[in-house]
Amino acid sequence: MSNPFKRVKSVEQSISDTDEPDTKLRRDLTAWDLTVFGVAVVVGAGIFTLTARTAGNLAGPSVSVAFVLAAIACALAALCYAEFASTVPVAGSAYTFSFATFGEFVAWVIGWDLILEFALAASVVAKGWSLYLGNILGSAASVELTDSISFDWGAVLLIAVLTVLLALGTKLSSRVSLVVTTIKVFVVLLVIVVGAFYIKLKNYDPYVPPAAPPAEGDTGLHQTLFSAITGAEGSTFGWYGLLAAASLVFFAFIGFDVVATTAEETKNPQKAMPRGILGSLAIVTVLYVAVSLVVSGMVPYPELADKTDPVTGEVTGSTLTTAFEANGVTWAGWVIDLGALAGLTTVVMVLLLGQTRVGFAMARDGLLPRSLAHTGRRGTPVRFTVVVGIISGVLAAFFPMGTLEEMVNIGTLFAFVLVSVGVLVLRRTRPDLERGFRVPFVPLVPMLSILACLWLMLNLSVETWIRFVIWMVVGVVVYFSYGYRHSVFARRERGEDIGTTDVAAGETGPGT
Repeated sequence: MSNPFKRVKSVEQSISDTDEPDTKLRRDLTAWDLTVFGVAVVVGAGIFTLTARTAGNLAGPSVSVAFVLAAIACALAALCYAEFASTVPVAGSAYTFSFATFGEFVAWVIGWDLILEFALAASVVAKGWSLYLGNILGSAASVELTDSISFDWGAVLLIAVLTVLLALGTKLSSRVSLVVTTIKVFVVLLVIVVGAFYIKLKNYDPYVPPAAPPAEGDTGLHQTLFSAITGAEGSTFGWYGLLAAASLVFFAFIGFDVVATTAEETKNPQKAMPRGILGSLAIVTVLYVAVSLVVSGMVPYPELADKTDPVTGEVTGSTLTTAFEANGVTWAGWVIDLGALAGLTTVVMVLLLGQTRVGFAMARDGLLPRSLAHTGRRGTPVRFTVVVGIISGVLAAFFPMGTLEEMVNIGTLFAFVLVSVGVLVLRRTRPDLERGFRVPFVPLVPMLSILACLWLMLNLSVETWIRFVIWMVVGVVVYFSYGYRHSVFARRERGEDIGTTDVAAGETGPGT
């Protein structure tokens, strides 16, 4: 069979495949729907927890600059996503873009990478939702099965409800997301307005705290790759701390690229996709910077650092509630819990949406079982949605996720790099394509995007890089043991008839 690097799926073929009756998605979404999805997935618990913890542990008041640096990297990548999504309005986001640019193997690698980003993130965030639910109910939303295993029924309940909602239709999901997103944005604005009255200018001095010795455990594999290369003494405060903070708070922006996965379900994607992607990113950047300025101005940054119980050794992280309680605003805790609960609901929903659309695109191309690409009468990939819901539910129910933000970050940044490179390649190989949106100042902007993302990747820990490489190696094994022979591209090379029967009723025919 042919070289998997040379199996490039043309843009025309990608668009043509969207017309298969049994794998056709319904076009219901507008630019407003896409903006709602973008804000829904990006504004989550990170704004209530990550902001305070990063200020206390890494950057001090300069955490607001860290958000700006992360937003700049996202904006550069967002421009590249907007061009691709308006040029190739097909489900799958970076996976589909890579197939049209680099070929099947690279497309599989990025699809495998997106599985890491969306599926893992959805399970982790669902467990966070369960914790906030427990805070509101006054008891844990989980049941201890043994001394080491617990069943997180809160996370399972959330994933089950959202899976059903997504199966019923993308437009319905958008309407529900709008209601919940309105609630959490209102809470964020309330936090900003009320907190602004308690800002003390002295808390901004020093804006970039002097570098501190690395905390115990922040050396070796736990230090950033950049610190390891340059021989720096860790990355706690100072400029190294600011850079490490930018890489960490990047997690708070993850998700705007999910908007690109819905390109095939969008009316007039040439105009709606750029507006949805760039509009949602602009809104959340303003909210994040405003919250970070408020929280770091309300209390001295050392008060926001993680606290260790001297008896149990348990580490407790700070949240926005910490800053408000320090100023006597005790009622804010309940409001923040409510906002976080609402925020995480839509985050999990849109992450599940992104995972199903990427997996759907991979299944339609045969890199995953084709039968999973079947769409129901509501025009949604019900089978794959159910599969994703079950897997995410099991992960969230039984597995202790810990803090996996960096694993998700490196996967997302890797996808951003490939999309940015892809813009340069497709501009050269297919200058004739009609582009609803064009990245300005090419090749400067895509190159800056690549450098910014690589820079943020360098500021992730060595341990994270090792885990990422292992995940990619597993993906390569899966591809050559299944996708290489079962892909639609390979089957067409063998002269097989690729119809819709293998989608509707299960895969048939030679080589399956």
